[in-house]
Amino acid sequence: MGVPTATPPASAPEQGAPGRLKPLGTVVVVLGVVAVAVTLTGYMLPKASRPVQSPPAPRVEQAAAAVRTVIHSVVYELSGAKGAQNVTYVAQGSELLQKTDVLTPWSTTFERESQEGRDEFYSLSAQGSGSGALRCRILVDGEVVSDRTAPAPGAPVTCTS
Repeated sequence: MGVPTATPPASAPEQGAPGRLKPLGTVVVVLGVVAVAVTLTGYMLPKASRPVQSPPAPRVEQAAAAVRTVIHSVVYELSGAKGAQNVTYVAQGSELLQKTDVLTPWSTTFERESQEGRDEFYSLSAQGSGSGALRCRILVDGEVVSDRTAPAPGAPVTCTS
């Protein structure tokens, strides 16, 4: 058996040895490659620009059509009974007018301005207040456009056009 021999102690690696610098050098190289890649990508990719807008639609201007106005002469008439109550009619400018009691024969005349070719609404209604059936008529420019008679004495009658 022999005497054990002493093994020399492990020596500590020297500072600045080539083995310790490899990881640090690798990190520097990788960071450099990434920086170059980012810079090149910025130059290579197209830059965002404003969105492309369609050209404005052409304006089409229409000449204003000449609108002719006409004036119609309107006559409302009530006849046949010894009076009428709650007389309601459409007058100038579509104004609604009402009379509570009128003696027959009764009439009213007015003028209504409208556009040429436009249909207008005319209306007259009333209720007979005495014996005999009440009759209503609407004349526009001298032409009868509505003519009605109540079905019985005291019954209401309505003319429209």
